[in-house]
Amino acid sequence: MAATATSHTRDHVIRVLTIIRAKAAGMSLEQIREILTVSGQAERQALLQRHHAELERRLHEISASKALIEHLMQCTADDFTHCPDYRRIAETAAGPQNHHKNGCVM
Repeated sequence: MAATATSHTRDHVIRVLTIIRAKAAGMSLEQIREILTVSGQAERQALLQRHHAELERRLHEISASKALIEHLMQCTADDFTHCPDYRRIAETAAGPQNHHKNGCVM
């Protein structure tokens, strides 16, 4: 009986650790519940692939923000918004989806 109780306790610990890690990765409790209760591997993989794509998007956003901050820490321009390097980095970080035909960034 002791081995079974230990096994169940370890299972609970792993489940809690999974929830904590998933929350740290930005998953909602609803998303975590779906992954923990999904009935098949194919459905679980589809859920995880969607979340993976979202994590990749967030990593790109974080990287772009980091590049802007790193430039600002070293930029000597009086008004950094007029610094050509800052503008280039900002426009690159905005991505092509935010550029209009007239060059205006929304």
